Amino acid sequence: MNIRRYFFIAVLALLIVPATGRAQTLQCNTPTEKAACQAALDQTNAELAQAQKDLAAAQAKSSSITNDIAVLDAKIKAAQLQIKAKNLLIQTLGTNIAQKQDHIKSLESHIEKGKQTLADLLRRTREVDNYSLPEILLSQSTVAGFFKDVDAFDSLQDRLQSTFNNLRSDQASTTAEKTALEIRQNTEEDARYVIQQQQNNIKADQADKQKLLSISKGNEKSYAALAAQKAAQAAKIRAALFPLAGSKAIPFGDAVNYANVVYQKLGVPQDFLLAILKQETNIGGNVGTCYLTNPSDGSGINTRTNQAVSNVMKPTRDVQPFLSIVSSLGYDYKTTVVSCPQSIGYGGGMGPAQFIASTWMLFRDRLVSELGVSTPNPWNAQDAFMAAGLYLADLGADSQSYTAQKNAACKYYSGGSCRTSNGSSAYGSSVMALADSIQRDISLLQ
Repeated sequence: MNIRRYFFIAVLALLIVPATGRAQTLQCNTPTEKAACQAALDQTNAELAQAQKDLAAAQAKSSSITNDIAVLDAKIKAAQLQIKAKNLLIQTLGTNIAQKQDHIKSLESHIEKGKQTLADLLRRTREVDNYSLPEILLSQSTVAGFFKDVDAFDSLQDRLQSTFNNLRSDQASTTAEKTALEIRQNTEEDARYVIQQQQNNIKADQADKQKLLSISKGNEKSYAALAAQKAAQAAKIRAALFPLAGSKAIPFGDAVNYANVVYQKLGVPQDFLLAILKQETNIGGNVGTCYLTNPSDGSGINTRTNQAVSNVMKPTRDVQPFLSIVSSLGYDYKTTVVSCPQSIGYGGGMGPAQFIASTWMLFRDRLVSELGVSTPNPWNAQDAFMAAGLYLADLGADSQSYTAQKNAACKYYSGGSCRTSNGSSAYGSSVMALADSIQRDISLLQ
């Protein structure tokens, strides 16, 4: 196929696929509309699956200007279809999210009224309980009056039990609705993230395509020069040093290889794992490095200033595990670097993953199994990568969704999800931004 004809087909394909980021104006409110939305989404997903097969087939062919343009066209089409699918998904979720929010408000209002009713019934029950049986008997002039009061008390108890049961049911329903709402909100956030990423990918691929089209008007020598330029750029990225907290920097190519081993074993994406480690390094760079010098109280010195530092390590939690770790490695604890404490709490983070000693011990047996070594070393990059991967997988980072990975980052930092008020959300956002940047570098190595 000549290049002019191929260019015509590529332009036609772009005209057929909806414009980037432009959602179809479908309504998804009524059952009929929802069914139409779902049908459109299913159709788009089927087209996307075929587009991804076409992309894989194009990438498998030998390199040439024509084939490279075909690959870029296939990538652009797949990205546009994915944007279309995610927009349809968001349209479907939008109405459901609003409906669930209204339902939760209604349930919470009902619970509040139920609490008021319960409080009133409890108060009235206590008032009745304050009277003894003789007092009730003496207060009634007839036997009928006595039994009438007994019936009223039984009715009050029944209402009390019924109100309590209704409250318990409403609270359970509210919890379930809030869980379902969070899942839908996460799904929407994931979809919007994919749209943003694919829009960036399309922009970059279209720019690359224009370069190739310009070269096609010249000769194959220009294409060879471009290929050599990309190879040189990849080599430069591979050799660039990847900084690590608490140990020496390693070549970026090695870091990607270590991260890929973790991905193959645990499913934690390479770019996300490297982003976590880089973020920890940035934090480590701010707090410096310390030595433990007094095991009894966990104090030490700052290796940069030689000043005494308290709370280098929590003595009741981390000192003994730390001494055990360094002893098994043949290290001197007084000259083995750990992180210094920040403004509050303790330091003691070891190596690239910045695990405190007590946490490292929790993963040691699993590390022995995964790495095939007898003594895992928290200051060894390969061991630290696997340790971080195990912890992150436990936190949900083995999911491919944006929100699951971001929440895993927040939990890695603070123990709580990004939605909790613990200041971790900024950490999670920073990690995800770093992951995007790192993924672009990884793609140039392939």
